[in-house]
Amino acid sequence: MIPSTTRAWLSAFSAAILGGLFLFAQPATGAQSRRPAPLQRLKVSPDKRFLLKADGTPFFYLGDTAWELFHRTDRKQAAMYLQKRAEQNYTVIQAVAVAELNGPDDANSNGDLPFIDRDPARPAVTASANPANAQQYDYWDHVEYIVDEANRRGLYIGFLPTWGRWVVGDKEGKDKLFTTQNAQAYGEFLGKRFGKKGMIWILGGDRTAKGFEEIWRALARGIAIGVAGKEDYDAVMMSFHPRGGETSSTWFHDDAWLDFNMHQTGHGLAETVKPWLRIAKDYERTPVKPVMDAEPLYEDHPLAFRAREFGYSFDAHVRQRAYWDVFSGAFGHTYGDHSVWQMYAPGRRPVNGPLFSWYEAIHRPGAAQMQYVRALIKSRPVLSRVPDQSIVTSALDGADYIAATRGDVYLFVYTGQGRRFTVNLGKISGARVKGYWYNPRTGTSAVIDTFDNSGTREFVAPAEGFGADWVLVLDDASKDFGVPGVVRSAGGAN
Repeated sequence: MIPSTTRAWLSAFSAAILGGLFLFAQPATGAQSRRPAPLQRLKVSPDKRFLLKADGTPFFYLGDTAWELFHRTDRKQAAMYLQKRAEQNYTVIQAVAVAELNGPDDANSNGDLPFIDRDPARPAVTASANPANAQQYDYWDHVEYIVDEANRRGLYIGFLPTWGRWVVGDKEGKDKLFTTQNAQAYGEFLGKRFGKKGMIWILGGDRTAKGFEEIWRALARGIAIGVAGKEDYDAVMMSFHPRGGETSSTWFHDDAWLDFNMHQTGHGLAETVKPWLRIAKDYERTPVKPVMDAEPLYEDHPLAFRAREFGYSFDAHVRQRAYWDVFSGAFGHTYGDHSVWQMYAPGRRPVNGPLFSWYEAIHRPGAAQMQYVRALIKSRPVLSRVPDQSIVTSALDGADYIAATRGDVYLFVYTGQGRRFTVNLGKISGARVKGYWYNPRTGTSAVIDTFDNSGTREFVAPAEGFGADWVLVLDDASKDFGVPGVVRSAGGAN
C-alpha cells in the first residue's frame, strides 16, 4: 500500500507539473489537424485464433481501459494521455461513448451531453465542428476528435457505444435508456459517423446480457448497417465486454457479429479467479473464436475489493495476469489502472479508493511493463502459437502458477513467482535448443545455454518470490531468432 505522505507529495508534484506536461501535448494544428491516415482494417485469422491487419500482419491487442476518456477529459488532456500510451506501445484504447459515471446527465468537459432528452435515437449534434465556438462543437465532435487523435498515433479505439448500466438499468429498474428500436437507430448513427476510423466495436459494459440480448443484437445490427449500408458483419470488428467473472461466449458465442470473445476476469485474488482456466475454456469452444481478457485485475486496485484485508495491487499482479492469459491462449491483453479508468482527479468523487490522480497513474510501472508482453510475442512467429501445459511436469497453482505456450520452433514458460520447474523437451523442432531467461519487468534477456532437445530438464529462475516472475524461452537453435523481445523478422505481430 502507498503511504499517505507519499501520495500527498505525488499529488502536489503532479499538480505542479501538469500544466507543463500539457504544453507538450497540444492538439495538432494547421496541416497536422487533418484527418489521420486510416488505420488498417482488422480481421480474424483463417484459423480463428488471432487478429490480423488487412495486409496479413498479426495484430497483438494491447489495450488500456480508459472508460471515461471521452466524458472526463478535454482536448489537451486526451492528447497527453494518448501520447503516453502510444509511447508505451499500446495498440488499443478502450473507452465508452456514454459513460458509466452518469454519462447521459453529467456534461463532458465542454458542457455537452450525448443525447437530446436522454433519447439514444436523438444524438445531440450540431451542424459543424468548431472547437472555438461552444455552439458549434458538440459531444460527438469531441468524441470524434479523441478518436482521430488516437488513430493519428496508431492506436485503435475499443469503442463501447454505451456502458451496460444504460441498457440494464439500476437495481430499481431506473436509468434504462435503450430499447431494440432506439439501439438500432443509435448504432446506425455511430456506424455512419465512425465506421471508417480505426475502431474495434465493443458492446456491453460490465453488466449481464441475460434478458437484454436482443437490445445488444439490435445495436450490433445498427452499427453494421451504419458502416456498410447493410447488415454486413464482415465490415466491422466486434466483441462484447461482460460483467466481472463472465465471458461474452455465455450469450453470443454463435452470433455472427461476435468476432472474438472477451472476458472480465476482474479484480479478485489469483487463487480464486484462476484466469488461465477461464481463457482456456473459451479457447476450447467450438466454433473456434479468438479470446482475450478485456478487464483483468487493475494496477492500484483494492485486491478483491477488500483493501483493508488484502491491500492494493501493484505491477507484479498485473504482469502475472497478462502472461497467464496470453500463454493460456489469449491473442492479446488489456491492462488497466484503477485511477485511469475513472479519470480520477482532485475534486471528483472517487470510486473505490483510487490512490493517484489519473495523470500520475499513467506513469505507473505496470503500465510501462505491458509492452514487454507484446514485444516477446512479436519476436517469435505468432500464428503457430498454441497453449500447451504438457510442456511442464507440474504447473502449481495460485500466484505460483506456471503457464506454457509454444509455436512450432519455440516455447515460452512463465513462472509467476520464479518457482523452479521441469520441462518436457522435444515439444518443438530441432535437435538442439537455445535457452534464455526473459525478464517481464525490463524486457531484457540472459542466455542460459544450448542443449539437446530431448528428455526432461529442470530450470531454476534467476530469482524467486512475489514480483520475481520470469519467462523461459527455448528456441530451435537452428533458427537463430536472436534475443527474445527484439523483432528481427516479419513473422512477429504489429
